[in-house]
Formats: sequence, C-alpha cells, structure tokens
Amino acid sequence: MSGEPDPDRLKALEDKLAAAKKAQAPKPRADEHYSAASQGWRMVIELVSGLGIGFGIGYGIDWFLGTMPVFLVLFMLLGFAAGVKTMLRTAQEIQNTNVAEHSAGDEGE
Repeated sequence: MSGEPDPDRLKALEDKLAAAKKAQAPKPRADEHYSAASQGWRMVIELVSGLGIGFGIGYGIDWFLGTMPVFLVLFMLLGFAAGVKTMLRTAQEIQNTNVAEHSAGDEGE
C-alpha cells in the first residue's frame, strides 16, 4: 500500500457528496400565489386608506384654518381618486402576473 490516495475513488466520493448535498439543499422558494380574496382585500384596503388619509389631511387643514367642510370634502375626493388609481394599478399588476404565468405554462407544453 502506498500513501497516495486513489484518484478514481476520490472523484467518485466527491460526486456522491455533491449529489447528497444537492438532494439536501433547500428548494428555492417559488413565487407566492395569493388567493382572489386576499387580492380583493388588498384593493379594498388601498381604497379605504386613500379615503382615510384624505379625511385626515382635510380635517386637519379645516381645523387649523377654521373652515370646517371645505378642505375635508376636497381632500376626501382626492383621497378617493388616489385610492382608485392605486386599485387600478394593483389590478393591472395582477393581470400582468396572470398573463405571464399563463404564457409560461403554454411554453412548457
């Protein structure tokens, strides 16, 4: 027996170790798919938060200036418009994601 290790056996051992590490490695996390209900709630929250922020800003300005309903109504309308715009952007994002997933599924067939 010589003190030299057998290169073929070392290569086979390295291959087995690499295969074992690959099998034990955590799988990459797939994109999370949200249910339609969670997407709907997201859009509702975006609309309500736009209204709430508009209400808060308008009420604060009216309280500071002493002109009670003027800025409150104006900023609530602006908050509603911002909420709708955000909802539409979210709906477009969801639609683009669904189209991309659908087209990727067609290419795999």
